[in-house]
Amino acid sequence: MHHHGYLWVGPKARFDNEALRRPPHPEPPPAGSRQEVIQRYREVAAEFPVTDLPPLETAYWLVKPRSLIHGTWVEAKEAAAWLGDRLAEYTPRFAFARDRDAGNLARLVNSAAERLDWSADVSLGFYLERPSYLSLAVVTCSPNRSQPELVCPVPSLE
Repeated sequence: MHHHGYLWVGPKARFDNEALRRPPHPEPPPAGSRQEVIQRYREVAAEFPVTDLPPLETAYWLVKPRSLIHGTWVEAKEAAAWLGDRLAEYTPRFAFARDRDAGNLARLVNSAAERLDWSADVSLGFYLERPSYLSLAVVTCSPNRSQPELVCPVPSLE
């Protein structure tokens, strides 16, 4: 088992484009569907696997391009430390003072380490200034607990 870290920062309006953040339905629209429905399905089917937008379900980061991985760790504590470093890096830009609380951020990192140790995924999100959004995720691989059928983008590190 190992963990991959993902980070996305961008305009909140782009983050809100949920159609590109969910995998396409496994079945295409039935014959005779409206042309706009067929076109939208094709767009999502083509864009979802390659877009850098965070998926609605954390495990689906595994189908995204390997180049989006910001780090890979065997130890849960190392992956949680990466999260902590990213939180420290972005804390000054957090839109809300309550999100900057050092004690709360430390609890998030400790909780992340525990969840990763149990083979769970971790996903955190924060509003930044200018209405931007920060999405951080660490996904467990080999296999993923919530989506074991998803193939890991990096060979096993064990």
